[in-house]
Amino acid sequence: MKPKQRWITVTALLLLVSGTFWAISAQAAGGKIWLPFINSSSVSSAATATPPPPTVNTGPPTATPTTTPPAAQCVPFQPGISTEQVDLPPEDDASRRLTVPSGFAVRIFAKGLNGPRLMAIGPDGALYVAERGKGRVVRLADADNDGLADAVEPVATGLTGAHSVAWCQDQASKQHVMYIAVNDGVVKWQDGVLVKSPIVSGLAGSGHSTRTAHISPDGYLYVTAGSSCNACIETDKRRATIMRYNLDGSIPTDNPFANDSDPNRRPVWAEGLRNSVDFLWMPDGQLWANMNSSDGLDDNVPPEPAVINIEKGRHYGWPFCYTPVLGAVPPGTKEVRDTTNNVPFAAPISNCDQPMPALFTDLAHQAPLGMARYSATQFPAQYQGGLFEAYHGSWNTDNVANYRDCKVQFIQVQDGKPTASSTFLDGFREPNQKCGSAWGRPAGVAVGPHGELFVSDDQNGNIYRVVYTGK
Repeated sequence: MKPKQRWITVTALLLLVSGTFWAISAQAAGGKIWLPFINSSSVSSAATATPPPPTVNTGPPTATPTTTPPAAQCVPFQPGISTEQVDLPPEDDASRRLTVPSGFAVRIFAKGLNGPRLMAIGPDGALYVAERGKGRVVRLADADNDGLADAVEPVATGLTGAHSVAWCQDQASKQHVMYIAVNDGVVKWQDGVLVKSPIVSGLAGSGHSTRTAHISPDGYLYVTAGSSCNACIETDKRRATIMRYNLDGSIPTDNPFANDSDPNRRPVWAEGLRNSVDFLWMPDGQLWANMNSSDGLDDNVPPEPAVINIEKGRHYGWPFCYTPVLGAVPPGTKEVRDTTNNVPFAAPISNCDQPMPALFTDLAHQAPLGMARYSATQFPAQYQGGLFEAYHGSWNTDNVANYRDCKVQFIQVQDGKPTASSTFLDGFREPNQKCGSAWGRPAGVAVGPHGELFVSDDQNGNIYRVVYTGK
């Protein structure tokens, strides 16, 4: 049936109990787009009133720390888990090519996207994807539960380098708000329109251009910005860090460097992180991130940090030192010197005993991007509470035997620590092929409302859906 198109204004938010979702009844007026009911069959790929592109402020962040707002001012949205049955579509290119463990099945959920990266489940139960190649966020709903996206519906457009999506519920208005990380920083969308542009700005620059933003359980905005180089001392102290802001973009007074003489260091929460593409909070409150380490040392050096425990004010070694252990890192491990790039020590690091090592590493140059904790129960018990990470696979290996797979890796977590890892979704490249020219290349992962795992592929524009069938 041809989707209906109509302009609507928000009339109600209903919280459905027993593991169902926020349903947004909406109607829009002049220049607004919002969301249809999740159970509606009228999902439009053409309902696109394009808002003006956000203005870009390339200046520094707010220089003066402001009083920290009450915690949980905007609560991160946690999707419920549905018990509805979803069909397994017929075999397709993904199921014929890609491999998953016994008992799992993979299908293409949506295709034809341009550079899809990180994803999040919205308050209506739909999958929201940052489509970096088109500078927008799209909504992928499956209202009829056939295991396929109904349409590719743009909901936020005119963005430069959209890379991640984060939802929260404003505790005053009870409305849901979407924060989108772009090349320059972070913008905020509410009721389908740009509310304030930008929340965080001035982060655009050379080198690693993607930015990732998530909202912490206590209601702060965390943002990553990768390095401008392979190995150097950054002049902009916001690069190669994870930063922490109030939700209005101001600097919390309890940031570790809130009163630094350099205003660009004031938002920094942790530093020495060459390129932490994604991060998340564990149930015990630990902040875990991954990182792409330096290139050019060797095919097998340095081990790639797949899990780093991020602590307030700590330094994590780059560009001076790296974690030398492969796999689970024993307590008491010290980082070692990068003698290839040999960047002279600079404050605050004067030796490799000072940086904090990773918790878990994998083979060098795996290039971990998106990460997600499996919080559902549909997968077997050994997966519950563990991490899925999208390994992009790197160009920086010379020996064909060391070419890294572009794949999804599962990292087992026991007693609050990562302990082992195994390949979960593979088959994207040929044996003698680098991932840069492979058929596909995973970029993001997200746990869906039915306990499935969504995987974005920025190489061929697919979104995959992995389900457990028990067969």
